Amino acid sequence: MAPRKERTGAPHGHVRMSQFEVTATDGAARAGILRTGHGDVLTPAFMPVGTKGTVKSLDPMELRTIGSQIILGNTYHLHFRPGDELIAELGGLHVFSGWDGPILTDSGGFQVFSLKDTLIAVDDDGVTFRSVYDGASERFTPEVAARIQRNLGSDIAMCFDICPPAGVPRAELEDAVRRTSLWAARQREAERAPGQLVFGITQGAADDELRRRSIEELIALDFDGYALGGLAVGEGREEMFAATDWAAPLLPPTHARYFMGIGDAEGILRVIEAGIDLFDCVLPTRTARTGSALTGAGRLNLKNARFARDPRPLEEGCACPACARFSRAYVRHLINQDELLGLRLLSLHNLHFLLELTAGARAAIERGELRPYVAERLSRLASGPQEDPWDN
Repeated sequence: MAPRKERTGAPHGHVRMSQFEVTATDGAARAGILRTGHGDVLTPAFMPVGTKGTVKSLDPMELRTIGSQIILGNTYHLHFRPGDELIAELGGLHVFSGWDGPILTDSGGFQVFSLKDTLIAVDDDGVTFRSVYDGASERFTPEVAARIQRNLGSDIAMCFDICPPAGVPRAELEDAVRRTSLWAARQREAERAPGQLVFGITQGAADDELRRRSIEELIALDFDGYALGGLAVGEGREEMFAATDWAAPLLPPTHARYFMGIGDAEGILRVIEAGIDLFDCVLPTRTARTGSALTGAGRLNLKNARFARDPRPLEEGCACPACARFSRAYVRHLINQDELLGLRLLSLHNLHFLLELTAGARAAIERGELRPYVAERLSRLASGPQEDPWDN
């Protein structure tokens, strides 16, 4: 179906296309299509994180092979190394990185505010901080975040926001909501790359009043999509899920919904049930670098001696490159000898696991069978080894 044209208040006289279509629902969960300048994304979709222009150790073609549709780039890190202007000179992030599919770039806000030791000053105009690379004083504003993402040429640019950690005083949380809305309005009017979508990020943690205020203020600005930010930052898991359950339906049903920073199997399934379409996390590749594999029955620590003579694949029935050719014993050998192939194989497996989990959820939504799908997957996780459980 061709996208429907809608008259909007988009900046610079831009006529925005309807970029998201819900194709099936099951309860609050949705299957959909997100249209971007570099192709369609079938949702729900997990987005591998390529912080510095690469998903660590993996080739873009490998990402395609295991089912990746869209990846992330990091505005903060790419601005400093190698520089967004250099990337623009060389054709933009798609050309520079060799990934021809959709790319979402974050705004740099999370990095600026999570690296507390580098923060110098925050005011209504923006943030002054020290670069994590050389300690030089730098300043980010909504306009700077927009310019960097314009240079990168991403398909989806995120608004510059303030993401407080869990447990901050309410006055600080309220100020974060106020400034996030203020900055979103300014970035909404900034110049963007051709065809670039801009998503607003709602804040407010699990505070009912502040989250609702943030959502209302950002919806009024009419973005191309909306994110739930400020969750999965240290609050309790059930508090996070409860907030997602009531906050996600407040986002426009006609727009893509993005939960920022969740990547464990239970978390993905729970936010899909709440009506979330997109999610990302460094968990699968970071876990791989610790020598652990994600499986339907829980996490396997391949450094454990019990795998030394184990001829089985990481997971029976898995079609990823690691499971298709290699044994647990061999992968364990590679990990214990610090061989790069071991980290690559685990990264491919862990990403494939989450991508297949998400694709299975989409298929279940289309059949109207999401509830039994989730119940079966969570039951397997609960009964499995659960080694080194992820602490959100």
